[in-house]
Amino acid sequence: MKVVALVSGGKDSCYAMMKCIQYGHQIVALANLMPADDSVDELDSYMYQTKTDTWIHKASRFMRHQKLSYRMTPGDEVEDMYILLNEVKRQIPSVTAVSSGAIASDYQRLRVESVCSRLGLVSLAYLWKQDQSLLLQEMVAAMGLEPGKHLGKEIAFLDPYLHKLKESYGINVCGEGGEYETLTLDCPLFVNARIVLDEFQVVLHSADSIAPVGVLHPLAFHLEYKAGSASLSGSRETENSIQEKTGLVFEVQGECPQNSEAMCLPVAEVTDSVEVTDNRLNISRRKKDNAFSICCWLQETQKTSAGLLDDLRVVLKQIESKLVRYGFDWGHVLYIHLYISDMNEFVVANETYVKFITHEKCPCGVPSRSTIELPLLEVGLGKAYIEVLVANDQSKRVLHVQSISCWAPSCIGPYSQATLHKEVLQMAGQLGLDPPTMTLCNGGPTVELEQALQNSEAVAKCFNCSISTSAIYFVVYCSTYVASSERLKIQEKLDAFLKQMRVWHFEERSMSKVLDPIFLFVLASNLPKSALVEIKPILYVTDDSETVSEIVQDLSCMKAPLHWGFQHADWHESCFQKCVVHEKICAVILSITCEIAARICSESLDASQSKDCQTSQADGGMGRLSRFCIYLLNKIIVENNFSWEDVTNLRLYFPTSLSMPMVTLSAIFSSAFDELAVMNPRMKIDGDSIFNLVPVLGAGRSATMDDIITCELFAQKS
Repeated sequence: MKVVALVSGGKDSCYAMMKCIQYGHQIVALANLMPADDSVDELDSYMYQTKTDTWIHKASRFMRHQKLSYRMTPGDEVEDMYILLNEVKRQIPSVTAVSSGAIASDYQRLRVESVCSRLGLVSLAYLWKQDQSLLLQEMVAAMGLEPGKHLGKEIAFLDPYLHKLKESYGINVCGEGGEYETLTLDCPLFVNARIVLDEFQVVLHSADSIAPVGVLHPLAFHLEYKAGSASLSGSRETENSIQEKTGLVFEVQGECPQNSEAMCLPVAEVTDSVEVTDNRLNISRRKKDNAFSICCWLQETQKTSAGLLDDLRVVLKQIESKLVRYGFDWGHVLYIHLYISDMNEFVVANETYVKFITHEKCPCGVPSRSTIELPLLEVGLGKAYIEVLVANDQSKRVLHVQSISCWAPSCIGPYSQATLHKEVLQMAGQLGLDPPTMTLCNGGPTVELEQALQNSEAVAKCFNCSISTSAIYFVVYCSTYVASSERLKIQEKLDAFLKQMRVWHFEERSMSKVLDPIFLFVLASNLPKSALVEIKPILYVTDDSETVSEIVQDLSCMKAPLHWGFQHADWHESCFQKCVVHEKICAVILSITCEIAARICSESLDASQSKDCQTSQADGGMGRLSRFCIYLLNKIIVENNFSWEDVTNLRLYFPTSLSMPMVTLSAIFSSAFDELAVMNPRMKIDGDSIFNLVPVLGAGRSATMDDIITCELFAQKS
C-alpha cells in the first residue's frame, strides 16, 4: 500500500515508518500537525508531539518523500488531523493507508482509526501493544528524568537509566506515558543525510522538585550528507538536486472544502424491503434476564429461492424488528454468528451486513462476529442464517482495533475482536493470520491453529487473562478441506499448546488452579479466506477481588427428577464434558455418537413409554435421542444448581448425513421440550423455541466430528 506517515520527528513515528517498509509498503508522504503559533510550546496534547516542525521540513528533503504540514486551526485536534489527511488524499489520490507510532495509547489509536474510517484509509500501527523494552532495544540497536541532565542525550545512553526508572517508578520506557519525547537525528530511513544538532537551549517549564518539565529548543543544526547519495561539500547545487528528488513541501492552512471527494459519506439507511412469507421465516429466542439469543433462518423451496443478498437482508431486518419489539437495538448485541451457504459470496454478505450494523448504531462498541459457511441449502434452508447474543444493558466492554499491527489481526469494519459482558469474554473467530501482513500462515492446519491461538492470547491479554487459564470452552471450526488424517493432529496441537502455556503461567504467576476448558469441534464447508482452521474461545474474566482457584468448583448438591423413564447409569458420564464456575456459569458439550445412540434406542422401555417407542420408530429413533439429550442436559443443569431460566444459548448441531430436513428435526426437539415443560411446571416456555439448530458436515467433542447430535449449552446466573 502507498502510505502517508503521521510524523512528529520522534523515534516512534520514524520506527513505525521503518516497519511499514519492512512489510512491503511504500511511504509516499509525511504529515505533521503543529501549533498555529510557532512561539508557543504546546505540551498538553494527548495526540501529538510538538516542537519538531523544523525537523519535518528537513526530513522531507533527505527521505525522498512528499510532506504535508497543517497549521492548527481552532477546534478539536482530531478534526485538524481529518482536514490534513483529507488534503493528502486530494493531492495524492493513490494514498490508501496511514502510519502512526501509537504503542499503548488507546486514546491516540482510536482517533486515528476514526479518521481513517471516515476517509476510507487503512490504519497501520505496527508498534501497537509491543513490549516497550524490546522496542526500545530495537530502536537504539518520567519521573526521575531531569531536564538539565538528560535533555539532549541519546536514547542509547539513557537506556539503562530508563529501565532503572521503570523498576523504581513504573514509567513507560518508550515514553508512552508522556515521560519524555524524542527527536530523530538519524535512522535507516534517512538515505541522503543525517541531522547534526549544533546548538540548543533547555527551557524549564516547571521546576517541580519531583517531576520537572523541560523542553529542548534547537537553535542551530546542519545536514551532514551521506556518502553515495550526495556530495559532502554541502554545495547549493547538491541541495537543489536533493530538493528536486524529494518532491514538494506543502503547507495546508485553513479548512479543506467539505465537498471533497475524499470525504466518506455515511452509509445510507436500509429502506428497501424484501417480502417474505410467514411460512419461510423461523425465529427462536432464548429469554433471560441479563442476556438472551435470537436466531433467524429461512425455509427454502425452489419457488422461493433468492440470492444471498436478499436472504441476508430479510434475516437482518427480521432480527432488527425483533430487537426493537423487545426494546433493544443493535447496540445491545454482544455477538453475531453469521452462517452463509457460500463463502465465495462473503463480500456480498459483508456489504449487506455493514448497512445494518454500524458504529453509529453501536456507540458502546460493535459486536464481535464469526462467519462460517454451512450446508444450509442441503437441509432446506435459505442462503443466510444469523444468531445474535443480546444484553439487556450496555455495560459491555468492547475491544475493537482496526489498525493493522504486529499485535493481532485487525478488524476493519463494524465487528470487534472481543466483547466482555458480565465476566464472560466472547472472542471473534480467529484465523491463523499473520497480524502485520494479514495473510494466512503457510504450513497447513496445525500451523494456522498455532497462529490463531497466539492471536487469541494477544486479545486475552488486553483483558488481563489468558486462554490457557481462563477459557471456559473452545469452539474449533475445521474446514472440510482438512484431510481426515490431519484433524486429530489439530486436537493434539491444541492440547499441547494450552498445556505448554499453562506451565508457563504456573511458573510465572504461581497459580495453583485454572479453569479446565471443554472443547467442541465443528466441520464446516468453508471458512473466511479459505482458512483451514478457525477458533472461537469463550473466557471467564474474574473480578480483581477474585482468584481462579476460589471459583472453580463442581456442585452436585441437588438430584434431578427422572423423565421419560430414563434411569441414571455410569455410562452417561461419558456422553458429556462440562465446565462449572461456582454459582455463576455452567457450560456443557453433550455428544451423541452412533454407539451411544444405539445403546439409548436398545434400552428396554416400560409400558408407559410405548407411545414414545412407536414415535421413535417413525422418526428413525430421533425422538428417543432428543428426549435423552434433554433429560441429560436437565440433569446436569439441576445438579449444578442452575435452571433453564439461566440458559443463555443452546445450540444443537446435526450433520447433513442424517438426511433429515431441519424443520422436521426442529419439530422433534420442540415436542420434547414441550413434554419437559409439562413434567416440570417451573420451566417456562413462552412460544419461541429455546434452542438453535445448526446444520454442519460434522461435530463432536473430538476432532473426529462424527456425532449424530452435539449439544452446546451455556448457562449464566444473573
